[in-house]
Amino acid sequence: MNRPAILLTTAALALGTLVPATVAGPATAAPPVGGTAPASARGPLAAAVGHSHPQVLSVRGAGVYRIGASLAALTANGHIDWTASGCGPVVHAGATGSWAGVLLLAFRDGRLVEVGTATNPPRSPAGAGVGMSFAELEAIYGRRGSLIRNDAGDAEAYLVRVGSRVELFTGHPIRPGVGYFQVGPASFVERNFRQGGFC
Repeated sequence: MNRPAILLTTAALALGTLVPATVAGPATAAPPVGGTAPASARGPLAAAVGHSHPQVLSVRGAGVYRIGASLAALTANGHIDWTASGCGPVVHAGATGSWAGVLLLAFRDGRLVEVGTATNPPRSPAGAGVGMSFAELEAIYGRRGSLIRNDAGDAEAYLVRVGSRVELFTGHPIRPGVGYFQVGPASFVERNFRQGGFC
């Protein structure tokens, strides 16, 4: 697969679920007497296990993370955990709350253009998700989807078009089947898969 940024992010998410990180010291990370610590203090695994958010990622996005949403507004409202500059006008970001460690976001020119996950749930509205085989996706989507290859010919993915937006299920780097599920405008999500990162 010729997508180093996505692979590194996916690896970081996978590692984050295996090795919970404590941002604060033990006194602030400990749960209050008679209560539980907030998800951020319990580490990424705790946030990913007890999803309290909707279990669906659609071409519109998920929760407050709607395609077209403003990075500035999401940040001001406490919905962005971290950001990292991408290529050109692209900024990658992490979600907060119950979506922390579950959703990865990409913004172009300050607007949300991609929501992706390496976890299951969330699933697509049709019930497809990470961990499925491409054959299972074909059984779910039928003629609505198709198996595609990138322009370099070294990676395959399953693409479902919904108007001008897409659901894209890309391969897993070390086992067969879906390793990453992303949604957004075809002009960004599909183009990045076929031609490489947006610059």
